[in-house]
Amino acid sequence: MSRSPIFRSLYSPVIQTSNTAKLVVALALILQCVVAPCAWAETTAGPGVAARAWVLTDVRSGEYLAGEDASERLPMASTTKIMTALVALEEADLDEEVTVSKEAAAFATPAYSNVGLFAGDVLSVRELLRATLISSGDDAAYALAEHLGGGNVKDFVATMNREAGTLGLEDTHFENPVGFDARDQYSSARDLAEMARLAMGYPEFREMVATQYATITTQDREIPLTNTNDLLFEYPPATGVKTGTTPGSGPSLVASAAAENESYVSVILDAREDRFAASIRTLEHGFAAYDRVNLVAKGKPYGEAGVPYRRGETVDLVAKENVDGLVDGNSRVGREVRVFEDLPASAGSGTKLGEVVVRVDGERVGESPLVASKGYEEASLWERVWYTVGGIFA
Repeated sequence: MSRSPIFRSLYSPVIQTSNTAKLVVALALILQCVVAPCAWAETTAGPGVAARAWVLTDVRSGEYLAGEDASERLPMASTTKIMTALVALEEADLDEEVTVSKEAAAFATPAYSNVGLFAGDVLSVRELLRATLISSGDDAAYALAEHLGGGNVKDFVATMNREAGTLGLEDTHFENPVGFDARDQYSSARDLAEMARLAMGYPEFREMVATQYATITTQDREIPLTNTNDLLFEYPPATGVKTGTTPGSGPSLVASAAAENESYVSVILDAREDRFAASIRTLEHGFAAYDRVNLVAKGKPYGEAGVPYRRGETVDLVAKENVDGLVDGNSRVGREVRVFEDLPASAGSGTKLGEVVVRVDGERVGESPLVASKGYEEASLWERVWYTVGGIFA
């Protein structure tokens, strides 16, 4: 069981297996209690978040792990800037220079979250992204949207909505690139988790949202940036992502954390408690309740194939690749071995002869080719005849 650096998990998961059409796979059922036998129920019960909606998902697969009202359409405040950044990363040259307009600079007032940009400031797209994601600068986000929209922020917002549709975010719609409350500015905890997961696929995004302090430079001054995400200062496994607060959204947070081979995204919308504490508790639930394990191990046998025209002779089929998956104490893990019906007349060690498909709780999580552990030669004419005759009189 993996352990986060802050709170250590006490248990290994119970893994149950299911029968498959061609292979019955038996995995040992293990329950180890290191401290208190009764604590397992507490671990799996969930983090108990007080919020209008929340969700916990796996970064690698996007799998939904826990949550409440995760698909409800709600105001999202500055978590909107995840999509603003995602579109910019997909469409812009990060080194391209941008001149801040009067309209963008108008957001550099105390009424807004801003980094203090002036009209006429010249910065790169990369620097504006850093100001947008680290310090949640409305002025920087507006300057980005205006520039990438060809001078028209509405065109950039239209691109954001097209991107949401392409990504299958059915409960998301934008009216502005900043996150101001508006009737048609909404998302869901589940959509935001997926949005963040996809954005984290960009190295530049990962680096920016994990940065505590930075500096951007205009033609005549330096602007210091401090990340608004307190998790980066308080919770060592934290890797991002974005805060958000408006009157309509309440205090919200999209957060991510990684430890060992596990990584999770949590989303808290309209927190009714401290959003950072709630996020830590939610992410820790992931580390405590789930474990990423090898469900298929490279080089291990998972079936066998009969050698053509040699009755009773078989060759072991071993996995060519590892297949890992996220499991908890109640996961049902099944492996289905499929052997090719028409095997080649001869095969060398490593020749693909089938595959093993892995499912967790009925959902396909991966597959690996199955290859011959050793080679076999083509049967001779006599062996073919003898095989055929033996079949007739069997």
